[in-house]
Amino acid sequence: MATLGLDRLRAEIGGCGALRRLGRIREIGRGVLKVSGCGPDWRLGDRVRLVEGAAVGGEVVALDPDGATVLTDGPVDGARIGDGVELLGAGGIAPDDSWIGRVLDPFGQPIDGRPLMRGAEERALRAAPPAPSRRRRLGARLETGAAVFNTLLPLVRGQRIGLFAGSGVGKSSLLAKFARGVLADVIVIALIGERGRELRDFVEGVLGPDGMARSVVVAATSDQSPLIRRRCAWAAMTVAEHFRDRGLQVLLLADSITRLAEAHREVALASGEPPSLRGFPPSTSHLIMSLAERAGPGLEGAGDITAVLSVLVAGSDMDEPVADILRGVLDGHVVMEREIAERGRYPAINMLRSVSRSLPQAASEAENALIARARRLLGAYDRAEMMIQAGLYVSGSDPLIDAAVRVWPTLDAFLSEDEPESIAASFARLRQILDRAGAA
Repeated sequence: MATLGLDRLRAEIGGCGALRRLGRIREIGRGVLKVSGCGPDWRLGDRVRLVEGAAVGGEVVALDPDGATVLTDGPVDGARIGDGVELLGAGGIAPDDSWIGRVLDPFGQPIDGRPLMRGAEERALRAAPPAPSRRRRLGARLETGAAVFNTLLPLVRGQRIGLFAGSGVGKSSLLAKFARGVLADVIVIALIGERGRELRDFVEGVLGPDGMARSVVVAATSDQSPLIRRRCAWAAMTVAEHFRDRGLQVLLLADSITRLAEAHREVALASGEPPSLRGFPPSTSHLIMSLAERAGPGLEGAGDITAVLSVLVAGSDMDEPVADILRGVLDGHVVMEREIAERGRYPAINMLRSVSRSLPQAASEAENALIARARRLLGAYDRAEMMIQAGLYVSGSDPLIDAAVRVWPTLDAFLSEDEPESIAASFARLRQILDRAGAA
């Protein structure tokens, strides 16, 4: 224990440099600075800080023979030509086990009013994923505390799923349900561009003391610069990788990947990258896919990062760029629809548009048969719903539709049920619903 304390102290002292590497402002734009006098140690992505005036930070987003282009974290009112700009370096973070139960900013600094020690090892924010040829396969099924995810949409260790929903449909509430109910050693929560007033409510009201006891919250509010909002996702993933490499099972919840992409768009356009995908720069695809690939199963001897990534889709448009990019690299997607939320069923999941790619391996033969029966009946009711509601369907015309009509109210309610017991109890309840209604 004493050695660990000395390692942390050395890390803190090691962060104090003896030299200051300075450039000078030669041009000031709206949130962008041109800096001259940059030496060969200035690199793309390095952090900088204005020496005079307000303590504003920034990031090097472009380099040329004349110097560096810096995108700042905040307003640079009062900055003058010739003011000094200090190079801080790559700006990684050093996670530590003591961060569990804490609320941090994307720089690894506490925002919950209590002091925080950095870990002994600094980690790069944009690390490479584990070697694909050495990663384990998806692991065992996880208890989720929700009947629908215990049965029809199973979640397994190392799986990456997306929550696709419009605003106000219950996406954040479902993430909170995962935070409270999913079986994991550590939960890392990335709140990317969230409203500031929601942070305390999420920590105290949604997670509560029990949830926070196993969680690390990394937050960047909507008023902060795109650099900080983008960094929030990388910092949360880096924290998750720290615990994964210690052999722990990690649940990563990110809300939302859409705000990450929007922040990256602002940074990329400021650095001169042209827009292409409905205004998003070409590098957006790589940004999203490289982040998603860092989650998933770990190497032998390490833990796994099970990731639930939310996407804000306007008008349930699953073909918009961010949703389309992310859906292609995930192991499942959950589509939430406003029409279902408006009739009062939460989570407002459209089962026919949602899929878990952990199936059929994640369930037994009998369980897969139950899942197939339930999906078949939900599909039959959906196809005939307009006729049923209009009174045009005649009972006895189709045995499958007759069974769907009998089972639908109970089966629809099942999709919103909590499951305080186990996966087996959820399947037993599903079997009971299907058998009682005489569903084939």
